[in-house]
Order: sequence, then C-alpha cells, then structure tokens
Amino acid sequence: MGSAASKLSTTNIGTKAKAIFCIVLLLFGGAVGAMYRDNAFVFNTQDARPPPRKSLHRVHRRRPPGSELLPRGIVQKTTNFEMEASLTGNPERPKQQPKKSLLAVPVGIKNKPVVDKLVSKFLDAGGFTVMLFHYDGAFEQWADLEWSNRAVHVAARRQTKWWFAKRFLHPDVVADYEYVFLWDEDIEVDAFNPARYLDVVRREGLEVSQPALDRRSEIHHAITTRKMLPTKDVHRRALDTRCHADSTGPPCVGWVEMMVPVFSRAAWKCTWKMIQNDLIHGWGIDYKLGYCAQGDRARNVGVVDTEYVLHRGDPMLSDGDKAAPSKSRGAVRWRSNKEMKMFNRRWEEAAAEDSSWPDPYAAQPATASST
Repeated sequence: MGSAASKLSTTNIGTKAKAIFCIVLLLFGGAVGAMYRDNAFVFNTQDARPPPRKSLHRVHRRRPPGSELLPRGIVQKTTNFEMEASLTGNPERPKQQPKKSLLAVPVGIKNKPVVDKLVSKFLDAGGFTVMLFHYDGAFEQWADLEWSNRAVHVAARRQTKWWFAKRFLHPDVVADYEYVFLWDEDIEVDAFNPARYLDVVRREGLEVSQPALDRRSEIHHAITTRKMLPTKDVHRRALDTRCHADSTGPPCVGWVEMMVPVFSRAAWKCTWKMIQNDLIHGWGIDYKLGYCAQGDRARNVGVVDTEYVLHRGDPMLSDGDKAAPSKSRGAVRWRSNKEMKMFNRRWEEAAAEDSSWPDPYAAQPATASST
C-alpha cells in the first residue's frame, strides 16, 4: 500500500514537472523570439517560413517574364542598334539619347547605286539608324561606301524582307525608335525628305503610313498614287473603279502597301506579332494593318502626298540560280499567293476561336478580297 502511494506520488510529481518545463520552455522561446525580432534576426519556425505561394506569384506577375529571379533595378527589357564609337573610354560618361527612327532595307548588290542614294538621304537628314538585310550574302562589297560602317549589316542568303523583320526587328529591340521604315530597295527618293515626312506623320497622327508613289512608278493600288494636284499633305482614301465614296475597308480606306510602310512604335509592336514565322512574303498582312493603327484606321492610316517616292519595280529576290529569272519570279509569286490564302485562313480561324475578341471592323469588310 505504501509502495503504491509512493509510486502514485512520484508519477504526479513527474507529470507536474513536465508540465512546468513545457510552460517555461514556451515562455522562454517566446522571449527569445521577441528578443531576436527586436534585433531584426528572426529565429522561430513560423517566421522562417517562406511567403505563401500566392504572394510569390503576385510578385512575379509584376516583373517581366524571365526576370523573376533578378533584382528589379538590374533588368533592362529593351535594346537598340546603336553602336559604340570605341572599345575604350569611360563607360560612365553621359550618353545622349536623341529621338531616332530606324530605316531597315533588304538589299542586293545589283541595286547598290539606288540603295546608296536612299541611305544617304536618310543619314543626311539626321535622326536615323540604318539596318541592311543582305539577301545575297554580299555584305563585304558595301564596305567602300562612306556610310557603311555606320549601318548595321545582317546577311542571310535568299531570305525575304519579312523573314528578316520577324527575326531581327523584335519590338523590344526597336523600342528606342520612334518610327520604323521597312522599305524595299528599289526606291528613288529625289523628291523625298525624311525629316519633313515625319513632321507630317506626327502632325496628322498617322500610326501606319507610306509616302505616295510618283505616277511614273510601278503602281498596284490606286490609294498609293500621289494626287495629281494635292491640296492636303495626306490622303486616306481612294476613288476608282473598285473604290467608291461609301467604301469603308481596304484597299480603299485605311490601307498602305507593303513596299514602303512606316510604323509608329506602337503599330510595329502589334504588326510584328501578326507576322507569321513561316509565311515569308508577308502577303495579306497589308489588309490587316488597320487593326494595329491604335484606333480608327480611317483616321490613323494614310498616304503622304507632299513627300513622295518613285518605285522602280526592279526584280529583287528570286530563288537563286535554280531557274531562269522569269520562271523563278513566277514561282515566287505562286508561293506569295499561296501564303496569302494561308494567312487569311489563319486569321478567320483565330477570329472564330477567340470569343473574347471583338472585331472593330466586322461591319467594314475589305472592299476587294485579298484571297
């Protein structure tokens, strides 16, 4: 009996001691945690846990994709084609960043004299960076021109203007440029002044534009032709056998051709996303440029009459030496038409599948079908 009572007493004492020890430990642990928190050094499992997953996702959404693991201040989202004058010198020197635009042209050595005049006109005007896409690979043969070292040269044999543009004119790469001139090479600019052209574009609020074509040019659409006696700087619609006063869609209204287009920064960002990787000739895109005009295409797309160019219509890219020139050009045209049909089909399918996208021009279809 005494032995049993002794065991019971010992058990009670042990239980009480354990309880008191746990209470002391909790109090001491709380004091330690508070003490270290006051010194900005957290030492408890609750405070050491990583933030909740939802909170991390919110932080990541505010950062450009791919930069989530970097401190915000080190991230540079965009770049440009501006070249350093020297490999030496103080990199901390102040760098002036005047407002500039970009001229990008696909070129072949056969059109070197015409391209020389074109590029010289833009560089002499000031405020332009020049990029040449050498589709014949002969970039070294341009080194004798005075401005060659100031231009950016990219060479890839037998590739088109739109192939180059999709791969080398990403919006983040050209974000520093106010306007992108994406021109063909067979353009004469005797009557064209780049600075005056941009003055008109800014004043008229044009997001997508082109200079009018001299009436001696090879002309495919009436809207691109310079008015006989222009009374305004810009025209935005055409009147001919296909286009009437009540026409509301391209190529009668809100339309430019793809040989000498000029895009604002915002319009190019939209247009670049519309260019298809595998459709290298770009046919069909011209009918959709109004969607990238940052508003009403009837207002924000136009042809500048006061600054005009001559389109020579010279054969440019053919399929190398695989066929005679005429046969090769015919094959290129066949593919271009095929690509246009593919692009139109993709557009229609995308519009049908995207129920959240309201077509602003559903009631204003193209006047002349591009299929």
